[in-house]
Amino acid sequence: PGHGGKDPGAIGKHGLMEKEIALDVGLRLKRLIKEKLGVHVIMTREEDIFIPLEERTAIANTKDADLFISIHTNSSRKKEAKGVETYLLGRATDKDAMDAALRENSAPRNKSTDDLQFILTDLMTTARKDESLRLAHYVQTNLIEKLEPRYKSVDHGVKQAPFYVLVNAKMPSILAEISFISNPGE
Repeated sequence: PGHGGKDPGAIGKHGLMEKEIALDVGLRLKRLIKEKLGVHVIMTREEDIFIPLEERTAIANTKDADLFISIHTNSSRKKEAKGVETYLLGRATDKDAMDAALRENSAPRNKSTDDLQFILTDLMTTARKDESLRLAHYVQTNLIEKLEPRYKSVDHGVKQAPFYVLVNAKMPSILAEISFISNPGE
């Protein structure tokens, strides 16, 4: 789950914090995966604590995780913005993708990795990019299919952006923006 502790993430009109939604959805997803697939799930956080971005993928790497999924809610200056989108690490595909990455990357962190390391790591992710792309399309398609019967969601598709939390993942990794917290209806 994205954010946590001292990092609330985006905040909705009535004070609902992204960190609360991300944790709630993450815990529900863990339960569903265990029940339906019988797969062991490792969470970066199971309570409202702050974990630096680079430590999140370090947890996944040291546990030899098969997948890394970062859960978030989006925000926009346009209050009517709505929908879901799924990202993999890469160059931003449009201005909105870059804006989302800038918001998520601005979380307080111990910046032990400098910009050169970020670029080098990005180059090394090429081998995982195809797997991450397939995972992103699978998650995006299923988000839309499951939301559509109950909500009028907008499919913003799969995009690439330089999300810091995905940089050091040694496995297929994605970041899912599951709604717009800035939209009172979502």
